[in-house]
Amino acid sequence: MSSLTRRTLLRSTTALAATRLVTTTPFLRALQPPSTPFTTLAYSQVQLLPSPLLTQFNHNHTLFLALDNDRLLKPFRQLTGQPAPGENMGGWYSPSPDFDPPKNMTGYMPGHSFGQYLSGLARAYAITGDKPTQQKVHALVRGYAATISPKFYANYDLPCYTSDKTTCGLIDAHQFAADPIALGVLDHATDAVLSYLPDHALTRDEMHARPHPNEAFTWDEPYTLPENFYLAYTRGAGARYRTLAQRFLQNDTYFTPLAEGKNVLPGQHAYSHVNALNSAMQAYLVDGSATHLAAARNGFRFVQQQSYATGGWGPNEGFQNPASDDLAKSLEHTHNSFETPCGAYGHFKIARSLLTVTGDSLYGDSMETVLYNTILGARPIQPSGVSFYYADYNNDAHKSDYEQKWPCCSGTFPQLTADYGISTYLRSPHGLAVNLYHPSRVIWRQGSANVSLTQQTAYPLNGDIAFTLHTDRAERFTLQLRIPAWATNARLTINGRPANTPTLSGTWATLDRTWQSGDRIELSLDTPLRLIPLDDHHPNLVALAAGPVVLFALQPQSTNLSRQQLLAAERLTPSSPEWRISTGSDTVRLLPYPSITTERYRLYQQT
Repeated sequence: MSSLTRRTLLRSTTALAATRLVTTTPFLRALQPPSTPFTTLAYSQVQLLPSPLLTQFNHNHTLFLALDNDRLLKPFRQLTGQPAPGENMGGWYSPSPDFDPPKNMTGYMPGHSFGQYLSGLARAYAITGDKPTQQKVHALVRGYAATISPKFYANYDLPCYTSDKTTCGLIDAHQFAADPIALGVLDHATDAVLSYLPDHALTRDEMHARPHPNEAFTWDEPYTLPENFYLAYTRGAGARYRTLAQRFLQNDTYFTPLAEGKNVLPGQHAYSHVNALNSAMQAYLVDGSATHLAAARNGFRFVQQQSYATGGWGPNEGFQNPASDDLAKSLEHTHNSFETPCGAYGHFKIARSLLTVTGDSLYGDSMETVLYNTILGARPIQPSGVSFYYADYNNDAHKSDYEQKWPCCSGTFPQLTADYGISTYLRSPHGLAVNLYHPSRVIWRQGSANVSLTQQTAYPLNGDIAFTLHTDRAERFTLQLRIPAWATNARLTINGRPANTPTLSGTWATLDRTWQSGDRIELSLDTPLRLIPLDDHHPNLVALAAGPVVLFALQPQSTNLSRQQLLAAERLTPSSPEWRISTGSDTVRLLPYPSITTERYRLYQQT
């Protein structure tokens, strides 16, 4: 591929596109995806308004837009013997003779996150319409195309991992940034890696049993490949991608046992196996496999059974035996509690998919928990590539960045923040559903009307959320508002009058009426203090939450706190995120995770 000129690439891509129109379109038309209670909106339909979510999105968009293209493309050029201008990115991203796993991870996976950076930029363009962003996406696709060669994967330790992220970037460049050659480039990239992929989705134990020059070769993740292969197929890349997706479904050892209700998570790598649940969802959506839907639902349920109060999971990147004390011991033995940007990205994807397919608001609750208690507290990626990786839930915890530049979490972070909008609002057959509460605006076409809904709130600082609706003509449709399972008292008004609709916790409040421009909807949720036990085996090891927000006790803490003292916590002021507990001899300060900076803190209290 490195010998192809740009003109040759464009000509071959055009021919491939023409072939797809002839050979695959009839099959695609014949395939009817299952009907679902909700569908996702286009990225362009949701606008984040000033809030911590918008701050994170803007930071990531600006950071990756400013990164030099030669630096991003350098490892692909280096490993295929081409001139490679630009500075090394360093960390995991650049080849290094110092790589010696697990002692020294410098040079771990050259170019591993390129596809995720490309994906994040493509999604950012779809949100903003910013032409320099689109131009950068197109330039990176062409720059990458000129490097494609099987040479890149010779002696490469995780070919499945990196090719999967590259596939994601290319199909997103096609879908969201209208790149005319991205799918043709994907075909060449797939050809280059195929001989380095295993015959099927090997487990990590099976990979370890094969000859390997170093330990890193046993860490590859072929079981995550189907998700993006299925997506490539549904976006018009050709029938072979559906075949490849089916080839790498990890049915025997993962999806089939999960579908049968067997918890096979303990001992598995946490993030990649949650991410693999998204492959199961694509098998359901594309192939109509009820077995894979059951696997995804049961797998997610098993994850929640061993999640912390924050919604995070997987200490030291591994799932625990739920019948053991392992989760409790992690509070003493590790500071690597939750792989935050990667874990939150995988969690949001699978929860959003299950929400659209089942309509169950509890999946939205889980997204809210992860949003406000993990990812919004992540430290920003620095221009040098220094990144936040692990949330720390140790009994003496603190926030810190990862020791290597440009780790995997630097790739998922921009993808996740670009997805905030499409995670907030969903289309229903008869209107719109509001899943997450934060300042934002959504526009859509309802019947013959052009409609916008603007959400204003200080949530989760308090439970008051206001919506203003604008429409160019009166139109009847439904608005559904998620009532969290913790919300014991929800009040809903329309234009100042009580809405005649149920607002039961753990459900959707549904408003069905003919809407007029200027209508105002107000939802008020009590945010009661509550105690969340670590798990069923440790009912007295509890975290304190106020509504959706978990509160962390700042250290040093001179005494254990009783259940009564925890539930007597008081907010410092109505507009402050800080809470305080008076023990008589001491005052304990508590903060939500996003408000913690350099303080040492503790999540769980023994009562």
